[in-house]
Amino acid sequence: MGSSLGTDRHMWDAQVRLLERRYRVVRYELRGHGRSASPRTDAPTTIADLGEDVVRLMDHLGIERAHQVGLSIGGMIALWLAEHRPERVHRVAVVCSAAYLPPAEKWLTRAATVREQGMGAIWDGVVAGWFTETFADDAVRERMRQTFLAVEPEGYAQCCEAIAGMDLRPDLARVAGPVLVLAGRQDPATPPSMGEEVVDAVLAGGGQARLELVDDAAHIAAVQRPATVTRLLLDHLDADRPGHAAGMRVRREVLGDAHVDRAQESTTPLNADFQDFITRYAWGDVWTRPGLDRRMRSAITLALLMTLGHDGEFQMHVRAALRNGLTVDEIREVLLHVAVYSGVPVANHAYALATEVLRAEGLV
Repeated sequence: MGSSLGTDRHMWDAQVRLLERRYRVVRYELRGHGRSASPRTDAPTTIADLGEDVVRLMDHLGIERAHQVGLSIGGMIALWLAEHRPERVHRVAVVCSAAYLPPAEKWLTRAATVREQGMGAIWDGVVAGWFTETFADDAVRERMRQTFLAVEPEGYAQCCEAIAGMDLRPDLARVAGPVLVLAGRQDPATPPSMGEEVVDAVLAGGGQARLELVDDAAHIAAVQRPATVTRLLLDHLDADRPGHAAGMRVRREVLGDAHVDRAQESTTPLNADFQDFITRYAWGDVWTRPGLDRRMRSAITLALLMTLGHDGEFQMHVRAALRNGLTVDEIREVLLHVAVYSGVPVANHAYALATEVLRAEGLV
């Protein structure tokens, strides 16, 4: 995971708490950022140089291939790796980034400014694009400011020079993917149009790519909208895990995107393993078996949930049953059938719960 220009590895803290439950997570810091030294060089630094930094780190850690996740310049490095070191890359996630970010003069001027005047000289202009006006967490803003001011000016300047000389567009068609591009809907630095450009170029080359917009987020979306970014990263990276892709697809088809998104965004280190478990085993293994169709599975599920008194789950699965093709008449028959075998009080309560759902759907 590579972070933004002017930040350090802690930018990813919210995501790592969940990702490390399933993956070995390595966060690298740019030259002169965090604990990374800023090597002196007579020649301007390039994105290729920064990409090779990551390759050397992987070699040092004995990592042959890895998913590459990056925000801003970290996303640019991830794309460069996918283009030029594809044998070292599995999936790619590019957050609030771009393949080309002109004008070069802007970045060269910024590099010269921090070398001459220090990091504080540009802080106000930089932070203006990091968060939306609605972001009111002053403690986070101050922590990010302190991190920014602690960056070594030479390391920051070298990274600015890398962006100034970067144009990854000609080789995007070589990226096989899968690539997830996340864009902050209010990001002034790398707006959604730049994410669309990356996706379109990868698709044109026959690769796999998709764009997701993050609402109420500017450039540092991983900090401003941590739950949303974490959910989207997990969906993307978990797709290669056994049973997970099929399970997530069925779970969304049966329960609906809104419900699954809420469940994913409420994932914590405490329940992360459980969420993964039900996705892979309940939805990936059981609900995908060919022995029963989804209509039958919905009928059985309704009967069990009403008998066991799981009211919230029962109402959720009334909606799921409708999505799976059961009619109101068929749901009524399930409730009547359960009244015989589980008792009238159980059925009476279930009728009331089902009526709430069906009335909200405009069906009764």
